[in-house]
Amino acid sequence: MALWCHSVFMGLAKRATVYLEPEIHRALRLKAVEAERTVSDLVNDAVRRSLSEDADDLASFRARAKEPTVPFEQVLKDLRKRGKL
Repeated sequence: MALWCHSVFMGLAKRATVYLEPEIHRALRLKAVEAERTVSDLVNDAVRRSLSEDADDLASFRARAKEPTVPFEQVLKDLRKRGKL
């Protein structure tokens, strides 16, 4: 929590309006109390994790970009040939 407050005072934090479903908001507030953290901290962590997953996915796509593609019809044909369909 001190880091969050420090960021606000240093002008690093940005304010945003986010509309949450009432049940999600309630759960988030309860989790914040239980974890002794702010709702903003929890939301920032969740967004950071989501963006990190996106970055990992993009890196995987780039790494596999040169792999040959297999037409869907060929996959079905191979599955039938092996008795899987």
